[in-house]
This record gives sequence, structure tokens and C-alpha cells, in this order.
Amino acid sequence: MTKGETQSASAGEGRALPTPGEGKKSQNTVRVISVTSGKGGVGKTNITINLAYLLSKMNKKILVVDADMGLANIDVALGLTPKVNLFHVLDGRKSMQEAMIEGPGGIMILPSASGIQEMSDLSKGQKLTLLDELRSLSREMDFLLIDTAAGIAGNVMYFNMAAQEIIVVASSEPTSLTDAYAIIKVLHQKHAKNRFRLIVNMARDPQEGKEVYQRLNQATDRFLNLHIEYFGYILRDERLPEAVKQQKAFTALYPHSPASKCLASLAEKLCHEQPVGGDPGGIGLFWERIIEKNCG
Repeated sequence: MTKGETQSASAGEGRALPTPGEGKKSQNTVRVISVTSGKGGVGKTNITINLAYLLSKMNKKILVVDADMGLANIDVALGLTPKVNLFHVLDGRKSMQEAMIEGPGGIMILPSASGIQEMSDLSKGQKLTLLDELRSLSREMDFLLIDTAAGIAGNVMYFNMAAQEIIVVASSEPTSLTDAYAIIKVLHQKHAKNRFRLIVNMARDPQEGKEVYQRLNQATDRFLNLHIEYFGYILRDERLPEAVKQQKAFTALYPHSPASKCLASLAEKLCHEQPVGGDPGGIGLFWERIIEKNCG
């Protein structure tokens, strides 16, 4: 899926979309998940949007953070026009509560800013402000999904470090695989991240998704001594451009498409699984450790 595309990742066979009211409010600590990629244009943003929408349909409270600093796109993808964004928060003019806007399905979105160079490299003070505000907001959420920028720049590493779980998005293109390997390598070797889940986007069929995963996993296993998890594939869908034009979530417009069923399967897995390697000390201690490591 491309930036304007939303195709679905499946953890197995596709299922029907979840219906409103399915699932209960989780009693667990908020799960902080980053959705990242080494290469742009692989559909990371639309995967984030649709996972958030589907999880909200299962009665989960969702906060989506647009962490593509300086090149925000979640609001554009959904046809939203926020008057306040993260730039105003980090500049001290507004609170994060004032910056949040509501998206499809009742998801809450924290929009970033576009065309502001200062946002491309956050200062220590801005990082402290951001983490403190996020810690306060996340208390009322089940999932905090962070849509990072692509690549291995400082802000990308920072937001991936601030996540308890990392989902890497890649396609079958050789450059996408090379860049996915690069971001995994940096996070593993320089930031001690050991768990990565892979979504293969724009797959022709389930077999291609599995083959792409196997190629990347062989590389990480051989050169990094690291096994990555296969989380699912995303089927290519020709109806996606229509959702892009309408600035709507793909799964809302075409809930019964093969791609939407795949995304529903993935969202169900996130909703019902027991998180592995979560933060035993709770979200407060988690944020404190991130502040010490990244802002000290």
C-alpha cells in the first residue's frame, strides 16, 4: 500500500470485519505500538489509520500520533483540517488535549505539522514535553499507535524507542527490503530493540507475503542473529485509489473487500492477543526509562 493507499495485512486467512460492540474495554496497560518503515511509500500511514479504525470498532480507545514531523499526512489522508497541531504543543502555545481531533470510528488523532523545518529534529526539551504529554493522554487509551516517518533519522529512532512494540512495513520491492533491514539493524544494534513484527504490503497473494518475510528474516538471522516475526500480508487492491480520492479509511468504504478482511484479521489479532515483552513496570516507568535513555 502506498502513502495514499490502504490495503490489508492478514495474520492468516481473511475474516469479515469486526462489528461495533465486539470486544470489551481492555483492563491492561495501554499498548504503545509504532508502525514504521525503512522506505517511504509502502503504505505505513494507511495501515495505521485502518488498524486504528478497526480496533475502535471493537470498542478499543485509540490514540494515533502522526510522528512524521514536518511532513504530516494523517489529517490529509482523512480529509481533516486541524487548526492546532504538535508544533503548537511543543512551542508551548497549546496543550495536547487541545490539539487532538476526532477521526473515523471515534479514534483520536494527534496531528503533526507540515512544512516546518524545526520539527524535523526535536530538541531535548521538546522530547521531554512530548513524552510527558503522551504519558498523561495514554492513561485513557487501550492503544497508542505511532505513525513514524520512514528512514533512520533521529526522530524516527526516537519514536520507535518510545514504543513498546514495533511493526515494520515492507513491500516486495528490493529497495523496500533493503531499507527495512537497515532500520531493524539500527534499532537492534544501537538501541537494543529485539522484537520486530513484519507486515508485507501490496502482496499479490499470501505466498508472496510469506516469501518476502522469509528473505528478510534470513538476512536478519544471518547478519544480526535476530529472528523477526511474520505478522501478516497486505493484498493489493485496485479500489484503494478511490478511498484516497475520497479521503476516507479504506476499510470503511469497502468493508467486504479481500484487503479489508485481511486488515480485520490483523486488528483482531492485536485486540485479542496477550502482548509479548510488554512493560512490566507499567506505562509510567516505561516513559521514564525512555526519557532517561533518549533525552539525557
